[in-house]
Amino acid sequence: MGRHRQLGVLSFAAALVAAAPAGALELSFPVACDPGNDCAIQHYVDRDPGPDAIDYRCGHQTYDGHNGTDVRIPTLRDMTAGVAVLAAAAGTVARVRDGMPDVIYDKEAPGTVADRECGNGVVIDHGGGWETQYCHMKLGSIRVAPGQAVDAGGVLGEIGLSGMTEFPHLHFSVRKDNVTLDPFATKGLSVGAACAVAGDGDTGLWSADAAQMLGYRPAFVLNAGFAEGVVTMEQVEAGDPEGAIPGRESPALVFFGRAIGLEAGDIQTVRVVGPDGSVFAENDLAPLDRPMAQYFAFAGRKRHDAPWPAGTYSGRYSVIRDGKEIAFRDVRLEIRDAP
Repeated sequence: MGRHRQLGVLSFAAALVAAAPAGALELSFPVACDPGNDCAIQHYVDRDPGPDAIDYRCGHQTYDGHNGTDVRIPTLRDMTAGVAVLAAAAGTVARVRDGMPDVIYDKEAPGTVADRECGNGVVIDHGGGWETQYCHMKLGSIRVAPGQAVDAGGVLGEIGLSGMTEFPHLHFSVRKDNVTLDPFATKGLSVGAACAVAGDGDTGLWSADAAQMLGYRPAFVLNAGFAEGVVTMEQVEAGDPEGAIPGRESPALVFFGRAIGLEAGDIQTVRVVGPDGSVFAENDLAPLDRPMAQYFAFAGRKRHDAPWPAGTYSGRYSVIRDGKEIAFRDVRLEIRDAP
């Protein structure tokens, strides 16, 4: 989520984005996952100092006042299995919080996380006024203590669902002298300035290896799979539908997907090709009328009398922007004859 209080008495301004000073910190990627495969950047730092929300590439993969980088994992099942949070640089653990439950934030009861929006987390002091903060970690997973020295890449704990969040992710933030920096492009912006400034792309804090992993994706298909009945967003978030593999006698055959980082005008298509090469089911969605953080859709058919034909079913969830496919995920389902 957006505005997080530090672990302890110090709070910080969410919307400030400053220029990186000389001797800037070099950061490694703080999650043990592969961006674009089993995790994705859901939100970047809001680069606009006014009421609008703009990420460092002029897109809308952020929201007003967001002061960190959100690394999202696909499902709660992945969270339960464990995805490690890693120190982005060597330093000393300054503050730690644990003990908050992994639950979806209740907007109707904001007081439950008041002054603890970060949830379970860690703050690391890197010296010279540099700090990194790691939020929404899993209850009981934190492995470090205040005063402990950590190396870059050292395990701090695991991604969780604690604090003010509605999905499992790491909220990662960087500060220099208590001012938030965008690790992707640290050059400051004035009110009304364009989001991209000449040379701004050379001011990021990521190491060469991390920068190669973190190429900007204008959209991403986070989940896709087959199910044997109606699928809900809650089931997708939990990871449940992916465990229900359809067979020849399944009452329905449904292909579902969820995309993130969508812009106004984006078109999404959901299509299944059957074993005979023909279109088995499809759903061409209308263009979006506004940017959306995520969208869920599906296509499928109910079974009548005859079993589903055996063979390979190929599902594809696509995001089309300005006539070009910018994101997709393919999934194949093999339905075999009964032995």
